[in-house]
Amino acid sequence: MFSKDIGIDLGTANVLIHLRGKGIVLNEPSVVAIDKDTKKVLAIGEEARRMVGRTPGNIIAIRPLKDGVIADFDVTESMLRYFINKLNISGFMSKPRILICCPTNITSVEQKAIREAAEKSGGRNVFLEEEPKVAAIGAGMEIFQPSGNMVIDIGGGTTDVAVLSMGDIVTSESIKVAGDLFDNDILQYIKKNYKLLIGERTAENIKISIGTVYPEGRDESMEIRGRDLVTGLPRTIEIHSNEIEKALHESVALIVQSAKNVLEKTPPELSADIIDRGVMVTGGGALLHGLDHLLTEELKVPVFIAENPMNCVAEGTGLILENIDKAPKHRKK
Repeated sequence: MFSKDIGIDLGTANVLIHLRGKGIVLNEPSVVAIDKDTKKVLAIGEEARRMVGRTPGNIIAIRPLKDGVIADFDVTESMLRYFINKLNISGFMSKPRILICCPTNITSVEQKAIREAAEKSGGRNVFLEEEPKVAAIGAGMEIFQPSGNMVIDIGGGTTDVAVLSMGDIVTSESIKVAGDLFDNDILQYIKKNYKLLIGERTAENIKISIGTVYPEGRDESMEIRGRDLVTGLPRTIEIHSNEIEKALHESVALIVQSAKNVLEKTPPELSADIIDRGVMVTGGGALLHGLDHLLTEELKVPVFIAENPMNCVAEGTGLILENIDKAPKHRKK
């Protein structure tokens, strides 16, 4: 019988679902639009994301996950149920087995919340696995060999840095510095320097279009519109790549420091392997222009961006699910 196993990358910014045998079947923003007065869910995913910053007072678009963990349990459950139902895989008799990913340093209470949300949304057995490990598998790293592999997974809410060997995490660190904070840094920089108020979506667009984290790494500019804080009227300004590098400098420095901390705690034999194999960067944050150059310079080891960084965790869940029956997974309590 074909097993309906699904792997979920429950991200702060996006939810990706991998269906065993079919690959990634869903990739939608982790956003839910709710009527504030009736608490009724109006839209989920891409439809809700389009409403962010553009809704009347009674409709709020919320992101139920914050820093990689559940901030609003009921809304997360509704969102997961909606996405799982959308796949149309729960048969009359069978419920899918679900493998779900979480950051390395979450508490047992937060783990329990993720497990419960997945069970209530229609999961039969729920397995939890740590994000950097799954990301490394999805990026094609040989983590089950007795040699050191280092991965930096930069998501929407958290950055997980880990060194893996023999299929497990040897040393790791998780920090709440990632894509969302980068957007906020840009938003605050423009507010402070130009007295112009822009929305989160505009900030994200700037980051993708002209952003860089490497000095002199990119020489582009774009026009942006927002509300003038002095006059209260709409205004257009031009912003340049080197300004975005300044805006993101502090946050990116924290990721670099976190990677250095993990390297310092790594056994020397594994450190030697990392010099040979390099460091793999996964997650949406890996797409930040100039990040590989900056990390190579700072860490003094080769740094590579995964082939499809945003899909690494979801692809990794698929590979784990394929082998889940051969090696029954220890489920975290």
